[in-house]
Amino acid sequence: MSELRRETRLRTFLKGRIVFNNGNSSMDCLVRDISASGARLMLSQTATLPDGFDLVIPAKDRTHKATLRWRKADSVGVTFAEEAVRPPSAPDATPAVLLARIRELEAENASLRHQLKEAEAVILGRGL
Repeated sequence: MSELRRETRLRTFLKGRIVFNNGNSSMDCLVRDISASGARLMLSQTATLPDGFDLVIPAKDRTHKATLRWRKADSVGVTFAEEAVRPPSAPDATPAVLLARIRELEAENASLRHQLKEAEAVILGRGL
């Protein structure tokens, strides 16, 4: 069988999630090999997949727009429509942004600790 891929795929063993139907449907998969332009996925379910879906790979912190190319038994081949992107919820990870976020969370943590002490004092003061 001749190789039709433009790029060599690297063997992997990564957990993936197929998301479709505007995010209302999803299923787990195993990414068995991957390249910049596509992947082979193993599925435990025999559900029908749409022609296009998002492939989320948490270990790589990436989401790919995938197009179904072939299916055999419990595996499918997909191509990626575009360069992988970070999920929309992922913050910009520059050091300055991270330091600002740490300061913000530390201030929030201190405020919550203060509120917790006040609530404990009120409860203990009332003998509840």
